[in-house]
Amino acid sequence: MSEPAVTRPAADLPVAPLGPSDQTEYNVVIVGGGAAGLELATQLGDRFRRTKAGRVTLIDRVRTHLWKPLLHSVAAGSMDTSEHELDYLAQAYWHNFRYRFGEMVGIDRERKLVLMAPTYDEEDRLITPARSIPYDTLVVAIGSITNDFGTPGVAEFAVPLETTEQAKRFNRRLINACLRAHTQAEPIRPGQLHVAIVGAGATGTELAAELYRTVREVIAFGMDRIDPSIDIRIILLEAGPRILPALPEALSQSTAETLKGLGVEVRTNARVSAIQADGIHLASGEFIPSELVVWAAGVKAPDVLKDIGGLETNRINQLVVTQTLQTTRDPSIFAMGDCAACPLDDTGATVPPRAQAAHQEASHLLKQIPRYMKGEPLEPYHYRDFGSLVSLGRYSTVGNLMGFIIGRNFRVEGLFARLMYRSLYKMHEYALHGGRWIFLAILARGLSRRAEPEVKLH
Repeated sequence: MSEPAVTRPAADLPVAPLGPSDQTEYNVVIVGGGAAGLELATQLGDRFRRTKAGRVTLIDRVRTHLWKPLLHSVAAGSMDTSEHELDYLAQAYWHNFRYRFGEMVGIDRERKLVLMAPTYDEEDRLITPARSIPYDTLVVAIGSITNDFGTPGVAEFAVPLETTEQAKRFNRRLINACLRAHTQAEPIRPGQLHVAIVGAGATGTELAAELYRTVREVIAFGMDRIDPSIDIRIILLEAGPRILPALPEALSQSTAETLKGLGVEVRTNARVSAIQADGIHLASGEFIPSELVVWAAGVKAPDVLKDIGGLETNRINQLVVTQTLQTTRDPSIFAMGDCAACPLDDTGATVPPRAQAAHQEASHLLKQIPRYMKGEPLEPYHYRDFGSLVSLGRYSTVGNLMGFIIGRNFRVEGLFARLMYRSLYKMHEYALHGGRWIFLAILARGLSRRAEPEVKLH
């Protein structure tokens, strides 16, 4: 199971240094095994196997990798994570890099060390001690976490979708809620089986569509006391004037119509002011009963980055980087993905926190880090927006592609859009494994689907 390490302050604990043999080669250390970090570690490790130029170390506080855009499917119960999770230790063995389990809590820039907290298991036994890992070049790629904007009750009563474990936690709560409603003596309470999703970006919108189907399929397995048409309610809340603000307005409107046609309640201009155990308070004064709440309303970089090592950060904790993805105060430290604030243009805008940006930045640093190691000048990174795609499960896929085939933006829906959406994940898998592995994985997943329920029931 991909569970985060339990960490504690390391101030009063001894730091375990690495052995001398680990410090004789040029060390590229990557912190964060998300899409960008793992792709870079894999491909740079393969390159160093051939060139013998150095060694790559990947640090992450969980032990397995799952492509983050799949988390809504895990939360809805429509995907078996065991078929898609990747073990870091195995990937490191196959692709010539080292994996270190633990969480970064600081950077010593003078001695070029990544400081890691000790980790403990569920029984409070030490797994790994506090230690330091030396680097010559450091790449920070720890992604983003949910930004609750200080809204009361979010931490206590809402479930974010940042990690695999959080998505599994929400799915367990959903199944438990259905079982509870089916077996309780008293009638089902208003809001007891309502799911409110706060934030109508891609994650929230995709989750709403998936949940509409999966909840009904769970209930169909013998929970006849629950009437989906009466007891189940999926509510999608957006503080702005429309859902999917990153897409053209026409696509936002058509997606909203599709969701409403399914029975999802779409509420725009609905700013949440507080969350409590049995529902949501809106700034307008309205109260929406709901005992299951997902918070997908905004992102920020993890709090550990705020002032880490004296590096420059912005108001949402992102490391400020130059066009070469180097931090402004230390050229030996790079940052990429959601935790980096990279200039987009001359207006002061930054590259958006999207999967395609992380993939592009990893590909860019794969070429630039060997140049940096040789003391050669680095080429600037330029973000290319290829558009956006949003999957509504088996009901539809919509999006826009930007200058991809015909030299201008165009709208895509239906089968073509679905194939394009799936190709994004296949590109990520190809970067990690190559083409032969993808073929075998598709075959294995197809066979397992024929022998199991289409939704997770436990």
